[in-house]
Amino acid sequence: MAADHTSTDNTPLTLPVLPLDEEVVLPGMVVPLDLGDTDVRAAVEAAQAAARTTPGKPQVLLVPRIDGAYAGTGVLGTVEQVGRLADGDPGALIRGRGRVRIGAGTTGPGAALWVEGERLDDRAPGQLPGAVAELMKEYKALATAWLRKRGAWQVVDRVQQIDEAGQLADNSGYSPFLTTVQKLALLETADPVDRLRLATEQLREHLAEQDVAESIAKDVQEGVDKQQREFLLRRQLDAVRKELRELNGEQDGEDEPDDYRARVEAAELPEQVREAALKEVDKLERASDQSPEGSWIRTWLDTVLELPWNERTEDRYDLPGAQAVLDREHAGLQDVKERITEYLAVRKRRSDRGLGVVGGRRGGAVLALVGPPGVGKTSLGESVAHAMGRKFVRVALGGVRDEAEIRGHRRTYVGALPGRIVRAIKEAGSMNPVVLLDEIDKVGSDFRGDPAAALLEVLDPAQNHTFRDHYLEVELDLSDVVFLATANVLEAIPEALLDRMELVRLDGYTEDEKIVIGRDHLLPRQLERAGLGADEVALDEGALRKLAGEYTREAGVRNLERAVARLLRKVAAQHELGERELPFTVTADDLRGLIGRPHHVPESAQDPAERRTAVPGVATGLAVTGAGGDVLYVEASLADPETGGAGLTLTGQLGDVMKESAQIALSFLRSHGAELELPVGDLKDRGVHIHFPAGAVPKDGPSAGVTMTTALASLLSGRLVRTDVAMTGEVSLTGRVLPIGGVKQKLLAAHRAGVTTVVIPKRNEADLDDVPAEVLAGLSVHAVTDVREVLELALVAGAAEAEVPVAA
Repeated sequence: MAADHTSTDNTPLTLPVLPLDEEVVLPGMVVPLDLGDTDVRAAVEAAQAAARTTPGKPQVLLVPRIDGAYAGTGVLGTVEQVGRLADGDPGALIRGRGRVRIGAGTTGPGAALWVEGERLDDRAPGQLPGAVAELMKEYKALATAWLRKRGAWQVVDRVQQIDEAGQLADNSGYSPFLTTVQKLALLETADPVDRLRLATEQLREHLAEQDVAESIAKDVQEGVDKQQREFLLRRQLDAVRKELRELNGEQDGEDEPDDYRARVEAAELPEQVREAALKEVDKLERASDQSPEGSWIRTWLDTVLELPWNERTEDRYDLPGAQAVLDREHAGLQDVKERITEYLAVRKRRSDRGLGVVGGRRGGAVLALVGPPGVGKTSLGESVAHAMGRKFVRVALGGVRDEAEIRGHRRTYVGALPGRIVRAIKEAGSMNPVVLLDEIDKVGSDFRGDPAAALLEVLDPAQNHTFRDHYLEVELDLSDVVFLATANVLEAIPEALLDRMELVRLDGYTEDEKIVIGRDHLLPRQLERAGLGADEVALDEGALRKLAGEYTREAGVRNLERAVARLLRKVAAQHELGERELPFTVTADDLRGLIGRPHHVPESAQDPAERRTAVPGVATGLAVTGAGGDVLYVEASLADPETGGAGLTLTGQLGDVMKESAQIALSFLRSHGAELELPVGDLKDRGVHIHFPAGAVPKDGPSAGVTMTTALASLLSGRLVRTDVAMTGEVSLTGRVLPIGGVKQKLLAAHRAGVTTVVIPKRNEADLDDVPAEVLAGLSVHAVTDVREVLELALVAGAAEAEVPVAA
């Protein structure tokens, strides 16, 4: 726009100041100002008051105010019109006339600030040099190009008509892309040629930025289709970042790969891991954004950087404190408690003597906790971690059939992940946690490999300090990890894997230990779950003993806890229904009314006529199952001579070993019948049938030979087998009683079943050291070497009056 200049002589001016906050008005510009602003209203009113005594329009001094500071140069402005703005608010239309150098403050009418000023000559001379003319031509061309892009065709003609350099430069004050600082620089440049040169440079930079933005948009658009909107946005972002780095003078490459490089260099990684990570960062820098390899490398680097390579927790070497933690959280289980205490004691002494690391290996431990369900194997792992002051993490192996679950997948596979061991270390946040490998005997194998074979290196103390996961492909030191593996059945663990672990058997709890566990652990937990307080419901020792002995019969305490929970739920329901007042103490006599009849009444407590051994041919044996020890009855009968079919019949899902034991027992009685005063002649013409009840349960093993011999001897002699006697042992053709396994579990089962006399092989007598003293105190244990001794102990002196059982 053309500017309407007034006189440019150097006559001092006295003008009211109109401050412009964060805004700049240049000469020639016409701007509307809101009179609602106090400073604007005061300046305009003061100018109007002064104009009443002088000819001409009211004059004000437009001064930019940046961050509270006034500029040294202002613009003389005339108040063209006072009225209403477009939004209806009162306003004034002011036209900029020329530059004024601001001087000292002075007084004047109204509330405005008055200052003295000197008018500056900001016009170019009449005859312009050729260089200035070329500059004006360049500016007009740039302005025309910019205005045409915006569609402002009318303004193009006005710009072309301006023939004064200073006026042309001041016209850029209307440009919306200029910042306040850039406009202030134009205002403070009095020389018109310098001002035009500055305006031209600002316009040129803006057009260059626009060209860059347009080229970026064009380049991105060419490589994008309609279904790749996300790809479009990412390319735009990358391109903008690149241009910003070039504008700021930064070097290329300061992007994601450099971020990973900085993270790798800042992380405290082992030397070989650092080298492998930096190689992957190099690959990431060379990989394109579209390459899937970049995503694989990022995931691998994130995994490596998240692993706690140098994080270790300090072991708690307070052995009495560790023992107290184990005793507080678990009753019984002395074997495993002693082993953990021994481990801590050795670690302490090695640490005191500076032997923490020998040959690159630390003193980790690999223990296998084998026992029936419910004895506390899994919870024991967490207690071990508490006692040692270490982190705890559980790895469930039940049903795992893929080797990659242990060793990880190769990175070339889509969705590849590290194995469970590496993920456990990552989850624990330290390199020396307690890792519980739960249900290791439930690991299977199929076409994807054998996970148990992959565990061989993990659980080998001589190898696991250089464990390699297929995903990481760098060495991971597991030698300081305490591995605890749990299993129910020892035979299901591969022998090579079992050889790498230290076996600790948990054979089950005695009745006294169950009472302690029920009182100190199960009852408080179930009271909380039932919403009852310890002062509202209590169980006396007699009730707990009856729950453990007659309502549940198990090696562990899981069913005991369920029985306690059921009992407390019943009491809570009765209280809410108004049928029972609290507090209430449950006694043994209250159990039947609350949760029904007992499910496991000992044979000794039954009526003599109802006992299984009330007829000849039935003997009580002892066996070991996956649920611990158990009582096993053996029944024998003779077939009717008229039916024929001499020979041996076995039923009850028996394995080959047990079938052979039955043949040995029968052969022994046939060859020594006269010596034992047995009518073995019946065995020639009559078939013998031996049955093991619970026929749906498979049974095998050599320890039932003595029991089958006793059952057959009872059948032939007509003498009953004593109800209170249970037996275990293998028998040879000569009548020798051979040793067997699982003595502790079998004696615990006999004790739970109410048996008072137990017969075991003489060579198993040393195993009695493992049996709790309270169990041995309640049993009369006879160690025998010959089956004749068993018959003397087990058979009643006189023949029974009952008829010999005959097979149907």
